[in-house]
Amino acid sequence: MAYKSLEICLLDLEANGQLVRIREEVDPYLEMAAIHLRVHEAGGPALLFENVKGSKFRTASNIFGTLQRSKFIFRDTLSLVQQLIELKNDPLKAIKNPFKNFAAGMAALKALPLKNPSNKPVLFQQIQIENIPQVHHWPMDGGAFVTLPQVYTEDIDEPGIMHANLGMYRIQLSGNEYRMNKEIGLHYQLHRGIGVHQTKANNKGQPLKVSVFAGGPPAHSVAAVMPLPEGISEMTFAGVLGGRRFRYTYVDGFCVSTDADFVITGEVYPGENKPEGPFGDHLGYYSLRHNFPLMKVHKVFAKKNAIWPFTVVGRPPQEDTSFGQLIHELTGAAVQAEIPGLKEVHAVDAAGVHPLLLAIGSERYTPYTPTKQPAEILTIANHILGTGQLSLAKFLFITADDSNKLTTANIQLYLQYILQRINLLRDIHFYTNTTIDTLDYSGTSINSGSKVVVAAYGEIIRSLVTEVPACLQHLQYFEEPEIVMPGVIALKVTPFQSYSTAIKEIDILNNLLQSKIDELQTVPVLVICDDAAFVSETLRNFLWVTFTRCNPSHDIYGIESSTINKHWGCRGPLVFDARIKPHHAPPVMTDAATEKKIEKFFNKGGSLYSILP
Repeated sequence: MAYKSLEICLLDLEANGQLVRIREEVDPYLEMAAIHLRVHEAGGPALLFENVKGSKFRTASNIFGTLQRSKFIFRDTLSLVQQLIELKNDPLKAIKNPFKNFAAGMAALKALPLKNPSNKPVLFQQIQIENIPQVHHWPMDGGAFVTLPQVYTEDIDEPGIMHANLGMYRIQLSGNEYRMNKEIGLHYQLHRGIGVHQTKANNKGQPLKVSVFAGGPPAHSVAAVMPLPEGISEMTFAGVLGGRRFRYTYVDGFCVSTDADFVITGEVYPGENKPEGPFGDHLGYYSLRHNFPLMKVHKVFAKKNAIWPFTVVGRPPQEDTSFGQLIHELTGAAVQAEIPGLKEVHAVDAAGVHPLLLAIGSERYTPYTPTKQPAEILTIANHILGTGQLSLAKFLFITADDSNKLTTANIQLYLQYILQRINLLRDIHFYTNTTIDTLDYSGTSINSGSKVVVAAYGEIIRSLVTEVPACLQHLQYFEEPEIVMPGVIALKVTPFQSYSTAIKEIDILNNLLQSKIDELQTVPVLVICDDAAFVSETLRNFLWVTFTRCNPSHDIYGIESSTINKHWGCRGPLVFDARIKPHHAPPVMTDAATEKKIEKFFNKGGSLYSILP
């Protein structure tokens, strides 16, 4: 449906049994987020909070809580968008099947934004930042945050909406050193379009004009997270996906989305930063306080009966997981079309998305030789790590499958395929002193860390252990061995103290196991950790702990390792030190008192009674 507003979308969800109204007063401090988390975890409906403590505005969450609901919202346009993306990847399709693709071409007419529409609902009233529902998500958060913003900026050299950027960068509304109603925090990470715009404005010594849209047609939120090619406006995509042209106007030189529920306008001046954070983030930890751009508030607008949308970001899977699934549905093989030889790439949600990529490529470089070993997949790996947000990955596992039966969708089977074939002396490739995700604290400093590519291809060279071998039982210092999955064993060790101590501990492990290498041929990976039982309990736990708590250059070791001609490898198992380090951010944890307080909403007589299994 071509929703004109967020409210019309929510009413449609309600009419189809996919939304519940919460009529009791709810505190935006922790309570609202705790309710959302419980409902989302159970695969429950979208939520409309009608009585928000301290604000006259309603709030809504879990709108995109499942892929099925997202597909329902865009049921009339999803296939057309997919056709358009296919046509971009293969323009000849339009010529080959003109009638089949006629509808997609007509849908593209919705892409052209509409300036100065006659109706501008968002300009109904001017409010203050303090009037917005101050949703505080996690106990250690630095204040109230906007978690579903659409942050709009223009290129100072090429102004106008067709060269603008719309991104979802978190906004801190209160707390820290921000002056209420006058200043807010703008947090964005590496490889973001807004960074290019701010750099250009800074170079000219001019402030960057920023508009923060919240709410409006749901297509606007999806457009803000859509990884579009350089030069394609998110507003045009919003029009096609929403089946309705993006409507906008200018107020005091600031772009205003007239269909939005709220718009905050302001400016970012060169060199003016303030501490932003902490904030519970999508890796499952807090991102800590760091200096980020300060946005000086100009004006805040809200439509009549505006609805404030929010989500909660934490250890995956969360609502942003279904955002990723929807993007995958829309883009299909777009990334594969961009990278020759790439068949699949999977950013693993359970590991926080950016830390871990799994890929399948082709091996066509040396068809004349009977020996199968990584060649083309190494070229593909470098291309992946140089492509957009994929470049933020820390761990990239890549292989090729001549039978075309392997898929990255089954993570455990994929990893077993790699582990059966990996040559530990040949197949591990490090990138040191490079950039990683801003939110990842496993590195050496903010934005800085390392990467590793594991490129394994060829015939099976080992079977994988399914029981803890005798040589790993009753080890001194390394206790409670647990099978995580075939070929992977977790060992509990004392808490991490320092890297100098860790090297000594690995030396001890090396001495204990060096003579047992033949017995360990079926064990390609050891994970040393704080809690082996937790790591081995589920695949999800293993992926989260191992790949969010490791900096490859510092935390990967090997039994009987060596460096030959600058290339590192090992004869025995690869060892991941997945303990929490002193410089890591703390994991997000719910507040026990809040959990107890929200029980009333789920008990008999409460708005959420009986909606959960």
